[in-house]
Amino acid sequence: METPLPNWLELPREITINILQRLDTVEIVTSVCVVCPLWWNICKDPLMWRTIGIISLSYFDERLEKICRYAVDRSSGYLKDIYIKKFATDDLINHIANSTSELRCIKLEECHGISSQVFSEVVKKQPFLEELEIAYCDFTGTEFFEYIGRCCPLLKSLKFSRCFEESDKCDDIAFAIAKTMSTLRHLTIINIGLTNDGLLAILDGCAVLESLDLRGCRHLDLDGSLGKRCNEQIKELRFPTESVDPNSSWINYISEGSLYINDYDFSSLLSVLEEIPYDPSNFIEF
Repeated sequence: METPLPNWLELPREITINILQRLDTVEIVTSVCVVCPLWWNICKDPLMWRTIGIISLSYFDERLEKICRYAVDRSSGYLKDIYIKKFATDDLINHIANSTSELRCIKLEECHGISSQVFSEVVKKQPFLEELEIAYCDFTGTEFFEYIGRCCPLLKSLKFSRCFEESDKCDDIAFAIAKTMSTLRHLTIINIGLTNDGLLAILDGCAVLESLDLRGCRHLDLDGSLGKRCNEQIKELRFPTESVDPNSSWINYISEGSLYINDYDFSSLLSVLEEIPYDPSNFIEF
C-alpha cells in the first residue's frame, strides 16, 4: 500500500509558522504568501516581519524605499532589527522610527542620504536600542556620539567605520564613547584618528568591554604598557595594523525572517506588491 503524501495544511499553525520563518523572505513575499489562504494569513502576521534587511547596489533607489516602507508597515510596530545598505533617506529612516519604538538593532551601510541631525532624532525614539552599526556613512561630530550614548542606555554594541584612514589625530569620538557608553561590551572603530589618549579613555570608561576592533587606527602605539593593558582587559582584540578591505562589508546580515532583496528581485517583488497592496482589511480570518 502506497504511503499517502503529507498534507501540509494539516500541520499545527505554530509549526507552519516556524517552517515559513526559515525561508528567504523574498520567497515568502513573492510566492509563499499566495500558495493558499492559510499561508497568506500567516504571512500577514506582523511577527513575520520583526527583522528587515535590504541591500541595494545603487544609491537613492525609490523602488527599494517603497519596498522597505511596505515591509515596515507589515510589521505593525513589531520590528526589532533593521539593516539598510545605500538607499536610505531621511524620510525613510523617519518612517521607520515613527512606526516602532522597540528597535533593538540598527545597521546602516553607505547610507549617504541620512543626516546626523535626523538620525539623532531617530535614535531618541529608540530607548531599547542595544546594537548600532554605522559603516561608511556621513555621521560625524562628538555631539552625535554623545547624544547616542545618552539616548540609548542599553547600548551594548557599537560599530563605526570610515571609508579611509584619517590622517589627522582626533580623539573626540573616543572621548564621547568613554563619557556616555559605559555599558558597551563590543566596540568597533575602524579608520579613525584615535591616539593612545583616546584609547586609554575608552578602556577607563567602558569597563565591561569584551571585544575591541581598532583596525586602521594608525596613530596608536600598542608596543608598551597600553598594549599590555588591552591584552589583559579585552578578550577579543583586533590591532590597528590588521588590514581593512574597503570593498568588503564588516556588517553581517543573516537573520531568521529577514527581508533580503537585491537588484535582481525588483520585477517579481514589485508586481506582487501591486497585486496585493498592504491593507488590514485584506487579512483572511480563520
